[in-house]
Amino acid sequence: MACPSLFFLTETEMEDFFQIGIITSTHGLKGEVKVFPTTDDVRRFKRLREVILDTGKERIDLEVENAKFFKQFVILKFKGIDDINEVEKYRKASLLVTRKNAVRLKEDEYFVADLMGLKVQNEDGTEIGVLRDVMETGANDVYIIDLNDGRELLLPAIRQCVLEIDVEAGFIRIHILEGLLDEES
Repeated sequence: MACPSLFFLTETEMEDFFQIGIITSTHGLKGEVKVFPTTDDVRRFKRLREVILDTGKERIDLEVENAKFFKQFVILKFKGIDDINEVEKYRKASLLVTRKNAVRLKEDEYFVADLMGLKVQNEDGTEIGVLRDVMETGANDVYIIDLNDGRELLLPAIRQCVLEIDVEAGFIRIHILEGLLDEES
C-alpha cells in the first residue's frame, strides 16, 4: 500500500480547505467507500484526482482512483487502499479539497467559508452585525446574522436583500425587507 502523507493545520490554514463529502460506510470488499456529497457540484467527483481525508485527529492526502454514483451517494476508490479493513476506520470522516482544487466559482458566487465572520452593514454603510452562518434551503440560502444589539436576523440571500459582498474588504451590505426584523423584540 502506498503511504499517504499526513499533515496538520492551524485554524488560519483551515479556510483554504473545503469539505466535499463525508464517508458514510464501506462499499464492497475491495476498499471502496460510500460518500455523502456536501458539494453543490456532485459531478466534480468524476474529475477529482486528490482528496484529503480528515479523521478529526489527522489529515491524510489520498489519490482518487475511481468514482461512480449510486443513488444520492458517490462510491470512491482510493489508490493503494484495496481492502475493506483498511477503510473501515474512516467511517464518518470528512473529505476535503484544497482551495486550488475547489470548483471554479462564477461571478457573484462565494465559498461559504469566505463569508463567515464578515461584517454586515446596512444600506448607508453602518455596521449592524456579523455573518455567523449560512443555512441552505431549497429556494435560496439564508444568512444568519448576529446583530450588534443581540438579536439574530435571518436574511434571504437574494438580490433584493444582499446589495454588495466584498470579501477582500470584509463586509456585506444588505437591505432588510419589511417584516424580516421584529422591531418590538
